[in-house]
Amino acid sequence: MLSVEWESEGLQTVAIVVIICASLKLFHFLGLVDFSEDSVEDDLEMATICHRPEGLEQLEAQTKFTKKELQILYRGFKNECPSGIVNEETFKEIYAQFFPQGDASTYAHFLFNAFDTDHNGSVSFEDFVLGLSVLLRGTIQDKLKWAFNLYDINKDGYVTKEEMLDIMKSIYDMMGKYTYPVLRDETPRQHVENFFQKMDKNKDGVVTIDEFIDTCQKDENIMKSMQLFENII
Repeated sequence: MLSVEWESEGLQTVAIVVIICASLKLFHFLGLVDFSEDSVEDDLEMATICHRPEGLEQLEAQTKFTKKELQILYRGFKNECPSGIVNEETFKEIYAQFFPQGDASTYAHFLFNAFDTDHNGSVSFEDFVLGLSVLLRGTIQDKLKWAFNLYDINKDGYVTKEEMLDIMKSIYDMMGKYTYPVLRDETPRQHVENFFQKMDKNKDGVVTIDEFIDTCQKDENIMKSMQLFENII
């Protein structure tokens, strides 16, 4: 059995990296990360049933994708989501397939809210592309900002200890309790207590985005894992 201290240090890395890796699993499922050279010479078809995406030029300006890549992405998205939007239940169904050994419903809820930037109860092609641009081609700082947004459950610009604990519990539940070595039930709370103290530099009870990014960038394990992750993708 690992020591509590080792488990807590390990989860510091897992908590950040799993957010990004699990998000990319969703994109793979929806066919959004396969830049295959299919026939995409024609312009992006703009006539979905329920949702019309923004023009290519606008999306190209807002993301780090080329026009051709956006065409390919849209084809994959439209094939899996003919209506042009994805709802929260779809997120939960997808993650239940990815993590059958655990309960991914709460994490899927938090992730859906992170992508649903206008909070209208659905995630559009534009929402996906903007998130995918950050996760695939953003800097480490961009990815950490995205992770902070996920931790900031109520979107008030701060992360509380309770919010961090809610995210950690959802990740722990998603990964399942049958992992090896088995993590103790109290591990998420212990991790949050330790890591929150590191992040809350001025001890005001909340973590700002600057504190979050600064702490993560100074954590050797997190940085090594994110750099390895960048090489993989």
